[in-house]
Amino acid sequence: MSITAERRTALISDYATGAEDTGSPEVQVALLTERIINLTEHLKTHAKDFHSRRGLLMLVGRRRRLLDYLKAKNAKRYETLIGRLSLRR
Repeated sequence: MSITAERRTALISDYATGAEDTGSPEVQVALLTERIINLTEHLKTHAKDFHSRRGLLMLVGRRRRLLDYLKAKNAKRYETLIGRLSLRR
């Protein structure tokens, strides 16, 4: 269910805005999206796993707050990010 180290470094390098960037909103949203996708697949087979469902809802809320922050700071970066991640909204 967790992200492998290779996948994490690949996501960070794809969405980083600079050479040493690991904490920009784009990177954080990409990592959260990967975790959300993994948890969604897990919940498709384990429908009664309510503890993981709560974790999923918390991740979705955290991603939503980061996206709202990014939209308020720079709408162009927000639009490109949701386009790259193919998120609704």
